[in-house]
Amino acid sequence: MGGAVLVVQGDGEEAEGLCGSAGYRVVHTIRQRSLRGQKYGIGEGGLESLREAASRHRPDVIIFDGMLKPGQNYNLATELKTEILDREALILAIFERRASSSESRLQTKLAQLRYEMARAREKVRLASQGEQPGFMGIGKFGVDAYYDDIRHRMHAVRARLAKAGRQRELHRQARRRAGLRTVSLAGYTSAGKSTLFNRITGEEADAGPELFTTLSTTTRRARLGGGQFLVSDTVGFISRLPAYMIDAFRSTLEEIAHADAVILVVDSRDAPDAARAKFSSCVRTLAELGVGRERMAYALNKSDVAPDPSACLGLEGDWRCARVSGVTGEGVEDLGRAVARVAGGPSCW
Repeated sequence: MGGAVLVVQGDGEEAEGLCGSAGYRVVHTIRQRSLRGQKYGIGEGGLESLREAASRHRPDVIIFDGMLKPGQNYNLATELKTEILDREALILAIFERRASSSESRLQTKLAQLRYEMARAREKVRLASQGEQPGFMGIGKFGVDAYYDDIRHRMHAVRARLAKAGRQRELHRQARRRAGLRTVSLAGYTSAGKSTLFNRITGEEADAGPELFTTLSTTTRRARLGGGQFLVSDTVGFISRLPAYMIDAFRSTLEEIAHADAVILVVDSRDAPDAARAKFSSCVRTLAELGVGRERMAYALNKSDVAPDPSACLGLEGDWRCARVSGVTGEGVEDLGRAVARVAGGPSCW
């Protein structure tokens, strides 16, 4: 695993988790108020601190928990003689590392192309000045030719994703005709969705503490609240996830939008402030996907190792809320009854 120096703004726990998921071991962390410096994103003092850290730790990469412009990335790499990644590039690296199905690989490719297009003009400018010959494969492309190349590749990827989406819709129509109700697990990445999914369904899907363990949808039959349902595990959410990344994975997230009920999984181990922030971020993202609170049940996960967070989340006494453990199975029956009520009663399967 390569070493990394991490530049963070505020709490670096999530950023360190992202680094670990991308295969990097954080050897040093630098706190930075903002990335507003014109040339480097950081000021001269911050640059000097980075130079000293790079000299002392000799990291494989320096990672910024924020967005850098292409020119800032180039200036930093030139000064520090080290590969530079910003937050979006780091997340894309995780997606590429974790994508296992053909659809998740296509979705990751689409997100990478969207990231590249947003930076195309500046990259072409740098290449034309001779500062970065061949940077990102541009060579002597003009900006219009570069845009056209990216658009062509995006069109091809979207066409393949649309075909997969049509197949998903046919499956949904068949389930509706058969009267089958569906449930999707949603929540912040690393909240334990896949472990809970395995407990509910008896499946053995990949699960672990790393962020973005799941990038594709897995659907299995399960009994909840006395009825049979189809339960889906989906990609996790994260704070400051750019809209274009959500859009790239929209075909996967469609399973959430069309579900009769959504189980919002909460990590009970989070500190109150972090729990509230993550909960609000998930509710907001679900609303953007067309899922209102009336379709949600709440699984306060990891109850075997953490206190009850319902009060700090404003869920105390809510019948849709259940304390559960994906590891021990505690509370899963209570969750099932809540899900069945949210979905409109037992399945007619």
